[in-house]
Amino acid sequence: MDKNEIIYDKKMIKDFKDSKKILKNLEKNVTIFGSARVQENDKYALLAKKLANKLAKKEINIITGGGGGIMSAANKGAYEANKAESIGLNILLPKEQHPNPYTTKSLTLNYFFSRKYMLVKYSKAIVVFPGGFGTLDELFEVITLIQTKKLNDIKLFLIGTEYWKHLVSFLKKSLYKNNMIEKKDLDILTLTDHIKVVEKKITKLFK
Repeated sequence: MDKNEIIYDKKMIKDFKDSKKILKNLEKNVTIFGSARVQENDKYALLAKKLANKLAKKEINIITGGGGGIMSAANKGAYEANKAESIGLNILLPKEQHPNPYTTKSLTLNYFFSRKYMLVKYSKAIVVFPGGFGTLDELFEVITLIQTKKLNDIKLFLIGTEYWKHLVSFLKKSLYKNNMIEKKDLDILTLTDHIKVVEKKITKLFK
């Protein structure tokens, strides 16, 4: 093993250990994904903030990727509720990804794969707002883990019917139609614009 491999292994282990340290004792967690590029007054950012605030008021912790946009909005909603943890698992990127100031627990990780795993490992629900390649990567990682039963008893919600409708159509008309997935795999996703419905369904998970 060369020097670079040793450094890689140490950083990888550190990602998992540090994340576990701040997450392992938290029992009620929801992860929110979404774009870092939207502004604070974007309609989806406002919805993310509202949902996170309502959940946090019920002492449900909010976990995000720790950056701006949707992530910052969700952390801000949880932070302002002041009844649950607002957690950010950040990662350093050349553009746009800077830790937002609305976290009660935060960490900057070295690698995407360890960050993605720790973002969902301790959560009972995942809420995905509109986003770009990074959000899609996170979304399909979760879908795959649920489909292969590596994540059990976890609910997945997509917020934004207008934004996601073409993706859902692709899943139905291309993947399912060509037998790449089963019909039950389509049920992994709940697509909605109604955060009140999402709030109620998530709240029931912790009763």
